[in-house]
Amino acid sequence: MLTGKTFWDDTAYMLEKSMDVSVMRRKAIADNIANVDVPHFKRSEVSFEAQLRRALDSEKAVQENAIPARVNDPLHIPFFKSMDLHDVEPRMHIDYLSTMRNDGNNVDIEHEITESAKNQLRYEALTSVYNGEIKTLNVVLRPGT
Repeated sequence: MLTGKTFWDDTAYMLEKSMDVSVMRRKAIADNIANVDVPHFKRSEVSFEAQLRRALDSEKAVQENAIPARVNDPLHIPFFKSMDLHDVEPRMHIDYLSTMRNDGNNVDIEHEITESAKNQLRYEALTSVYNGEIKTLNVVLRPGT
């Protein structure tokens, strides 16, 4: 029986969260493309990977640089505290600083189409890895094998 925190928990969570972010990114790109001719429209983008990398790096930093500290009171502040993977959330950013055209719109259709293709490939890769993990788990849990 799989109980407690396992490798599968974090892997499945990151894959599922990344697929959700890919869907969110697809909506932002579609919104940008749909409003390419709207004056003063500002493009949106989704950021997630940098925060995820920061959370993963913080876990390594805690393991490598942890100074043994005695925390015997809830009000004590630990020297190092890692970010929890489950606290990482995607963020939608609106680019107010750039302008592509004289009407104030900053959507570059070629960039959006390229980002859409990259996002689609990323989503397909994530689903392929997730399906492989599920198949592996099914083989391990299959009775009589």
